[in-house]
Amino acid sequence: MAALPPAVAAVRAAVRRSLGDVAAGDTVLVACSGGADSLALAVAARFVTARLRVRCGLVTVDHGLQAGSGERAARLAAWARDHEFDPVDVRTVKVAGHGGPEASARNARYAALVAAAKSHRAALVLLGHTRDDQAETVLLALTRGAGPRGIAGMPARRERQGVLFARPLLDVTRADTRAACEVAGLTPWEDPHNTDHAFARSRVRPLVAALGPAVIDNLARTAALIAADTAHLDELASDAFEKATTGADELDIAQLERLPAPVRTRVLHSWARRLGVSGGALSHRHVVAMDALVTDWHGQGPAALPGGLRVARQGGRLRRIT
Repeated sequence: MAALPPAVAAVRAAVRRSLGDVAAGDTVLVACSGGADSLALAVAARFVTARLRVRCGLVTVDHGLQAGSGERAARLAAWARDHEFDPVDVRTVKVAGHGGPEASARNARYAALVAAAKSHRAALVLLGHTRDDQAETVLLALTRGAGPRGIAGMPARRERQGVLFARPLLDVTRADTRAACEVAGLTPWEDPHNTDHAFARSRVRPLVAALGPAVIDNLARTAALIAADTAHLDELASDAFEKATTGADELDIAQLERLPAPVRTRVLHSWARRLGVSGGALSHRHVVAMDALVTDWHGQGPAALPGGLRVARQGGRLRRIT
């Protein structure tokens, strides 16, 4: 028997690990654009799920941003049916909203994937992000001045609106996914947005490639280490939040003062979210202003939060005021 090509073996092994808690009879969906990463993921998932007696489907999202996108999605769906993916789902979305074209497209795509997963009662949706994508994400976070949560990169698993998403290929290189497609005789779609410098990720992609495999590995490893630390701090902050909460709109100052700064600021962030502040609008400066009411109290007035909310220190408590 011929040896399995290393790239194919790497992709299959990564998929197999991601399906460890999927039971026979469950449905798994592969989110596939037709690019090398998601095509390699789809082929490997179809192979692995067949041996686990797991139903493997494919969903592709037509963003309608390029000429011929509908025809391309239809061709990909036809390929998936020919290769016995079931179900095969094409979702057409309208990209609109705030945050720029990348964010708007991402939001529309995830909304479509969530809807598809719920429609087909999928236990898991697989995404094709690779180690290279993770390195790009870390660099983009650094350029934005993001904190640990941003530098932690993309999580291997995440739940969105009751749907579980997994990224099996975060330890697999983009070169391996391309090689796996070559072995399978597939010609991936080359998304022109990947080289369009109007998009931030496209501008950083040549830099990541120029840094080389060792730096890509180090960036991805850094993301994994920071993600683990962040998860632990989040657990500590969740427990501290419950102990510090004295009412729907109040936190106990004495409890907050005992906390290490990384835990305390997480508690304040969670409290602001509970008060109704949007996570996207809540910035570092807002948390710093709240923290000053605890650690640098000298009689100052309320801290202003997005949405017209204000919080003040009164009688040993942080309180929402009107």
